[in-house]
Amino acid sequence: MKMNTQFKRKITPFIYEKLASAERARLQGDLETEFKYLEDAHVLGQQSTYFHTLVHWRMFVFGWRQRSIKEMLGQTLRLVGALTKTFLGLLPTGNTGGSNVSAFKPMSISKENQAILDIVNRA
Repeated sequence: MKMNTQFKRKITPFIYEKLASAERARLQGDLETEFKYLEDAHVLGQQSTYFHTLVHWRMFVFGWRQRSIKEMLGQTLRLVGALTKTFLGLLPTGNTGGSNVSAFKPMSISKENQAILDIVNRA
């Protein structure tokens, strides 16, 4: 995946849809679905410093609302990494971004997210 302004422009509507879905789930009290959408947004946006950082911030807020010290601490470290490492391309492909997985672990990408990335990379 190429890291450039074209990627950010092309991925933007997909990221915002995932974030909007996360917000709808939050308003319905469906925490599991909310976090799943945040994970999807992370997978899609981690090549963009802006989106990578934004999603980790949203995950931090999720942890804050749950009073999860583990999530807040994990996201604090990931925020620093997103701000300082994304532009270098030091990212584990497919990593979902939550503190429940290693920040360095590559993971498989869901078929849905891979289809979105394929569309963005071909456009």
